[in-house]
Amino acid sequence: MAASPRPSPTALHDRAADDLRFIRETMQRAVAFTALSGFGFILVGLGAIATAATTSRIDSPTARLLLWLCDALLSVAVGSAMTAIKARRAGQFAWRGPLRKFAASLAPALVAGAALTAVLAGRGDFDDLPCVWLLCYGAGLAAAGAFSVRVVPVMGWSFVAVGLSAAAFGPRGGEVAMLLGFGVLHVAFGAVIMRRYGG
Repeated sequence: MAASPRPSPTALHDRAADDLRFIRETMQRAVAFTALSGFGFILVGLGAIATAATTSRIDSPTARLLLWLCDALLSVAVGSAMTAIKARRAGQFAWRGPLRKFAASLAPALVAGAALTAVLAGRGDFDDLPCVWLLCYGAGLAAAGAFSVRVVPVMGWSFVAVGLSAAAFGPRGGEVAMLLGFGVLHVAFGAVIMRRYGG
């Protein structure tokens, strides 16, 4: 009876390299979105709470809009910086794999929100902006959550729910919804991410 041929060392080496590549990519997919910074979300939420407290004492809708836009720009900077710091500490590449997919999935909703803001503000329709912002941000998080840990899409749908409440309760409801959404939800979900995913 003829013995079966033994695999060549080259074939074994190639298979081992393929297996290692598969394991590495699987691990990146599994852990990359623990790179979202819970502490960063908490800082963003505290900034939104401070902004809401300030805008509640301002009568000019244009001034309130400008303050919220400043808060949004600062929030993007803080959230990005904290996520980059966390990714670096974990030895992960900030713009590879799921992180890049997350950003690419979130971006269209944010661009849509910015475009709608320009249109509505140009018409002087400031009352609908909280609903638009919360819904666009929530939709973006829910979509991007496909490349993240489970808490992220839950967070996104929570923003959608708050945005729908802003639409239902009119101008005063919009102010409260901004506080609850961008303030309280960011702090609450940031605390969950910190506890479960390490910072």
